[in-house]
Amino acid sequence: MDQEMSEINAIEITGLTHRFGERTALNDLSYSVRRGEIFALLGPNGAGKTTTIRLLNGLYSPSAGSIRVLGFDPQTQGQEVRCRTGVLTETNALYERLSARQNLHFFGTLSGMPGAELRSRIEEMLTFFGLQSRADEKVGTFSKGMKQRLALARAVLSRPQILFLDEPTSSLDPESAQQVHELIRSVGQQDGHTVFLCTHHLDEAQKLADRVAILNAGNLLALGTLEELARQFNPGLWVNIDLAQPLSAPLALGDFRGVVQVKQAEQHLEVQVESEKVIPALAAELVRQQAQLLSFQPNKVTLEQIYFQLQENVREGKK
Repeated sequence: MDQEMSEINAIEITGLTHRFGERTALNDLSYSVRRGEIFALLGPNGAGKTTTIRLLNGLYSPSAGSIRVLGFDPQTQGQEVRCRTGVLTETNALYERLSARQNLHFFGTLSGMPGAELRSRIEEMLTFFGLQSRADEKVGTFSKGMKQRLALARAVLSRPQILFLDEPTSSLDPESAQQVHELIRSVGQQDGHTVFLCTHHLDEAQKLADRVAILNAGNLLALGTLEELARQFNPGLWVNIDLAQPLSAPLALGDFRGVVQVKQAEQHLEVQVESEKVIPALAAELVRQQAQLLSFQPNKVTLEQIYFQLQENVREGKK
């Protein structure tokens, strides 16, 4: 493998296919995940998200294709991969009869952390995740949000280079989910972790991810930043404009550069532009044509709109 590429990318997937009997769970996937980024893998239940995490950690062997995680082949070097990664699954895998501190000590010992380093790291994680005041209470007394914070602390305890998160906010209330979001951002910034996030919560991915990949039935539908996907799958940006009073004459925007189309009502305009770069000039032009602007709101394309458009395209047999 090219050394320069391995330094840029934490994960490299080429032609990956995985089958369970006659069912194809992943179909000829190729993409990479850069070191230090938060990467979200999206798709409905059964799309292949959890299967991907298991393949990347060497728990499954691919039916075809190749995988490199931090330069290692998980199929033949699974132990090397797993000692460099942390995994948080939908079930938190904590021992509820043990305290938070005892849980972290147990899992840290399993990972082979030296005693002095482990004790120091445990105190650091308890503080970082806001669990210090209840560190010696049994985990069975914790709320779901506290358990999820402790599970995340366990996953990053040994300073893994890649953190795999499989539905990290499943079944959490909004406040707890927000806390976990903030902690995921902080974890990435604290030690420079690469975060591989599997989720079906689209708002979660939009808030956290640097790039996303969208799956359907094991097929890769799209890959990129939100801005890249918006340009590719939903070209044009709509701007909603409210006017203080009706226009004295119809606007002349038909030949204005960057304007795709205009929908005009008495005191409301909807203008589709090619990109955000057009907006300042558009506002200036409207003022020049004596439009009295009351509000001017770009209606940015959301990840949810892109996602459902792609899934609908699949149902209708479109590419």
